[in-house]
Amino acid sequence: MPRGPRQLTITFGSPSLTHYGGAYLLHRFLSRLRLRKLLTQAARFAQRNNRYSVGEMLLALLYPMILGLERIETAQLLRQNGVFQYLTGLPSYPEASTLRRFLLRLTPRALPKVRALHDRLLHRMTTHPKPPFRLIFDVDSTVLVVYGQQEQARIGYNPIKRGRPSYHPLLCFEGQTKDFWHGELRPGDAHTASGTLALLAACWKKIPVGVRSVIVRADKGFFDHTLVEWLESRKTGFVIVARLTQPIKRKLAHLRYVTPSRGVEVAEFRYQPTRWPHPYRFVVIRRPQPEEPTAQLTLFKLGRYHYQVLVTNLALRPLNLWRFYNDRAGVELLIRQLKGDYALGSIPTRHFFANETYFHLLLLAYNLVNWFKRLCLPPAFQNATLQTLRHRILLIPAQLRRTENRPRLILPASGPGEAAWKYAIDRIHRLKV
Repeated sequence: MPRGPRQLTITFGSPSLTHYGGAYLLHRFLSRLRLRKLLTQAARFAQRNNRYSVGEMLLALLYPMILGLERIETAQLLRQNGVFQYLTGLPSYPEASTLRRFLLRLTPRALPKVRALHDRLLHRMTTHPKPPFRLIFDVDSTVLVVYGQQEQARIGYNPIKRGRPSYHPLLCFEGQTKDFWHGELRPGDAHTASGTLALLAACWKKIPVGVRSVIVRADKGFFDHTLVEWLESRKTGFVIVARLTQPIKRKLAHLRYVTPSRGVEVAEFRYQPTRWPHPYRFVVIRRPQPEEPTAQLTLFKLGRYHYQVLVTNLALRPLNLWRFYNDRAGVELLIRQLKGDYALGSIPTRHFFANETYFHLLLLAYNLVNWFKRLCLPPAFQNATLQTLRHRILLIPAQLRRTENRPRLILPASGPGEAAWKYAIDRIHRLKV
């Protein structure tokens, strides 16, 4: 077996190497969107530090989120990486203290403008190459545990760290494209459904021309008559997990069940809960209790069965309705990815408005990656997580050389990754948005 070299000279300080060779692809895509110019125009405000434009400062916050540098201090690695700065068009990289001060000055005067720009980009991406005819809004909330003295971090429902202060964001994603549609950062003691109508009203304002139907999917935290009445007033389809009150539980054992698929029994009934305007269709899914229940089967148990009850105004058959609702599990995976890959839970400051700005920039970063996958990458990468994109495309070691006075980026031979690079460069070159 060959031995490694025993005498190897080691030197540091090569200005031509980078671990972030794939950032060039991302830069090309963001350039096609004219993102730096749009950010500078949208969030213009007076700055004491004129070394960086507003667009450059915002990009200096967005790139680390995508590349996996979770905290502002960790992003200082990019200050020492001249090739990364060259590939992304940044004159240099700001210090951590400069980025923190920028976050504090940016809010609250410029945050609404950044959010409005995000909405305009969402409209462009949603209608490209053609407007959709149906939208599916998946609404959910999550808990962000904090460690410190952050403003408006309060003690509320917290299954992860009981008794710890937290934030409780409310989020909405489009179920087909997985695009983030709207969201709000809330104090930790906010009820799950608090602010849902305002959130959906904001979503409705973004619906492009040509959409003929909208369906809302939500879990039992949103089982509320005011939400259902609001949706019906807008002729919107919905499927929501019912909260299993005693009147509903009493009905479960006396229904006539059929077996449309192995291991699944279904039934339905009409029922008018207290304060609801009229009776609604309730669909029941019953499955035998496994010998070793998994963590996902947190459903109501009665005898030998697990039950799940859905309230809906859709005309789907019970089994198809259940499968349609189960597609909503994708939003839980997206939130898990936001916490893990994008470090949604890494709250950067003690100030709520600065944390809110960081929250919305992170969701903009998520959408930018989602659009990059959809418009620029091969079909095999459409469902790839950000972690996969980093390993196979973004975090590729590269060397920058100059031959005949022209810059040349040298990458390792990477098999499928090499093919994806060539595919992406061609798609970005032909991209019209």
